[in-house]
Amino acid sequence: MGDAPLLMNRYQLQQSLGSGGMAVIFKAHDLMLERTVAIKILREDFSNDPHFRERFKQEAKAAANLSHPNIVTIHDFGLDQGRLFIVMEYVPGTDLKTLLRQCGRLSVDETLHLMTQACAGVGYAHRAGLVHCDIKPQNLLVTPDQRLKVADFGIARAMASIHEDEHNEVVWGSPQYFSPEQASGSAPSPASDVYSLGIILYESLTGQLPFNADDASELARYHREVTPVSPRDLNPAISEPLEQIILKVLSKEPSNRYRTADQFGRVLINYHTRLSQTTTQPSPAITQFNTPASFEASGTTTEASPEATEDNHAFDIDWLTIGLGLLTVLAVGGLIPFWLFVWLSLNSPVR
Repeated sequence: MGDAPLLMNRYQLQQSLGSGGMAVIFKAHDLMLERTVAIKILREDFSNDPHFRERFKQEAKAAANLSHPNIVTIHDFGLDQGRLFIVMEYVPGTDLKTLLRQCGRLSVDETLHLMTQACAGVGYAHRAGLVHCDIKPQNLLVTPDQRLKVADFGIARAMASIHEDEHNEVVWGSPQYFSPEQASGSAPSPASDVYSLGIILYESLTGQLPFNADDASELARYHREVTPVSPRDLNPAISEPLEQIILKVLSKEPSNRYRTADQFGRVLINYHTRLSQTTTQPSPAITQFNTPASFEASGTTTEASPEATEDNHAFDIDWLTIGLGLLTVLAVGGLIPFWLFVWLSLNSPVR
């Protein structure tokens, strides 16, 4: 691209960010809006295919309508000098695959924090009628402050155009992460994306993929037929309930998984909430230190929790209310003789 640093006389290419089987990604500068963007330029053989160009146009338009904090925003797309390109939000940081290579595996807390964000982004796309079809950790971008954004919805297909009985020779997705139905050439669905998210969840927690082979057809057979090794055997920090969640989303049959990424995300959030509640109970020493007197001594004020406040006030005696109650009783009681006298006067026999 050295002889053509500009696209559409607007986007100044600056540096390569990486490449894949379909495209090369560049960091670029938008001269019109004065902002940094990322540009994916597709391979020439894809760009020269008129059928692919039309399909790419439709998918890019659909992806450009997605607006969510956990999805990489599509700004523009086009064809310049025979090269298809798509202009995206530039996300600083790295991708999840790189993080896993560096760390080996992530903690349960880190994994759940990132995966719930991934589910939120993909779930939003599902509600908009789009299936990603190629979810993998390379497409999950993580910023320095641990925000996650799902990238590469450019190959997503509108669910309205997918028929349940559709079957073709094209296999969508990456072999390590695609679902059994994708491995069979069947139409992907939201449950297919859920399966791919489950593979990433497994890899993030264990440090290895559930299935691995040098041959893509063998990998496809594993996805269709083989049960993965128990995640708890690879990482004892994984609880039994979390393992059950992982194995559910890796079910061979789509109907046995969570149907959408939204549903999967809610399950992970509920589990993470319960986990946080059981692991953040303060020790006696911490409880003793965190008394109001300790915080007042350090010049810091604290506010008791609603539960603690309710417990403390349960033993408070409201003397004013009791006093008013007694006065009412006395007042009413004092009127009884008066009304009795009146009644007897009115009902006494006339002499």
